[in-house]
Amino acid sequence: MVLQKEPAGAVIWGFGIPGATVTVTLCQGQDTIMRKVTSVKAPSNTWMVVLDPMKPGGPFEVMAQQTLGPMNLTLRVHDVLFGDVWLCSGQSNMQMTVLQIFNATGELSNTAAYQSVRVLSVSLTEAEEELEDLNAVDLPWSKPTKENLGNGYFTYMSAVCWLFGRYLYDTLQYPIGLISSSWGGTPIEAWSSGRSLKACGVPTKGSTAHDAESGPSGHSVLWNAMIHPLQNMTLKGVVWYQGENNINYNKDLYNCTFPALIEDWRQTFHRGSQGQTERFFPFGFVQLSSYLSTDNADDGFPQIRWHQTADFGFVPNLKMPNTFMAVAMDLGDRDSPFGSIHPRDKQTVAYRLHLGARAVAYGEKNLTFQGPLPEKIELLADKGLLQLIYYQRIQVQRQDKKIFEISCCSDRQCKWLPAPMNTFSSQTLTLSISSCPGTVAALRYAWTTWPCEYKQCPLYHPSSGLPAPPFIAFSTDQAPGH
Repeated sequence: MVLQKEPAGAVIWGFGIPGATVTVTLCQGQDTIMRKVTSVKAPSNTWMVVLDPMKPGGPFEVMAQQTLGPMNLTLRVHDVLFGDVWLCSGQSNMQMTVLQIFNATGELSNTAAYQSVRVLSVSLTEAEEELEDLNAVDLPWSKPTKENLGNGYFTYMSAVCWLFGRYLYDTLQYPIGLISSSWGGTPIEAWSSGRSLKACGVPTKGSTAHDAESGPSGHSVLWNAMIHPLQNMTLKGVVWYQGENNINYNKDLYNCTFPALIEDWRQTFHRGSQGQTERFFPFGFVQLSSYLSTDNADDGFPQIRWHQTADFGFVPNLKMPNTFMAVAMDLGDRDSPFGSIHPRDKQTVAYRLHLGARAVAYGEKNLTFQGPLPEKIELLADKGLLQLIYYQRIQVQRQDKKIFEISCCSDRQCKWLPAPMNTFSSQTLTLSISSCPGTVAALRYAWTTWPCEYKQCPLYHPSSGLPAPPFIAFSTDQAPGH
């Protein structure tokens, strides 16, 4: 397994007989590195020690010995490394395995160089009450192999999680621990504690508009069974890919439920790990990709994408500190055998996520980790133009007549009309608004379920290849940029 490295101390805990003494020893070969002694507490029958902070590396052996009178029981865990531990959670796009993505054969044979990236996959279980320990694991702590990374469809191990960890390992060159705890077809309410749902005024039991083959939707049932039991672990951070199942369920509350989930997970893991997991640990997420929907209401995906940023359009922001996002709306996959809602290019998703982690979680300076957003929008009414000034350089990959839209208002009626792209330079873009006879009340970009074909959105950042994220801005607002 991998335990969290310095500056935090890894938490080791377990169950025992109340009153018994537990001695935890960390050894390397014949050498004892450290020893911690504690006792089993009643009524929980649990014990816990915090190891001294360790530099990355290994392997070590962890030994726990319980003694009570003449009784003596010893457990050993071999091949323990210290590094960064990341928890991955969400619904089916997080659950997809390496077997299901592009270049699966190549990816599955590429594990030899990554034996210091260790994986654990939590079994799919739900519970009505918060559990103290996991009911089961699909994959106990393991080294990556072709078998456990490509074990069937939507089983274990998460492709996004694995690839994210692998990109991090390429950068950091020290061990990475990855815990996958995800379940397809689940709304955010299932992953949220009762506290955080209450804070957002979520109706206690709503009607769910889920498909029959979807996962559990009961409030807090996956938080209780698949997240809460992990709370004592020392973590570096979390990555999350979820939202499709909130398109038709409490959609308008997602701008509260998602930031509230992040805040609640942070509090819980900080407290559960005796303060070893950072109070505002880094939290990364994937913005929803594209989907060929037969549904006429084309608003659900753009709304959730926007709500995933707490309606700022970018992260980190005031409501979502220390977060990072991978934009994925340009990764649509028309021919995915798993349906277009499950695009197969998870490599780009993980790559974009790891850029965010390097900037936000690891403090790498001068690294572009998000695509261009306008910082100023000016109405050039006499010319019939709207000018967007971007805070980063932009690369116009293609002219598009429909991806920008304006809300055109006259006689108290407003409707969305296309605003074709006109001229552009390295940091400015003008849009033609001559089609609007009244006043322009708002502007939006890529506000549709399927905004562009694969990697063919109009706007990118030139060197990083990161797409401009979707946004909506009202004429009374400041621009959505920084």
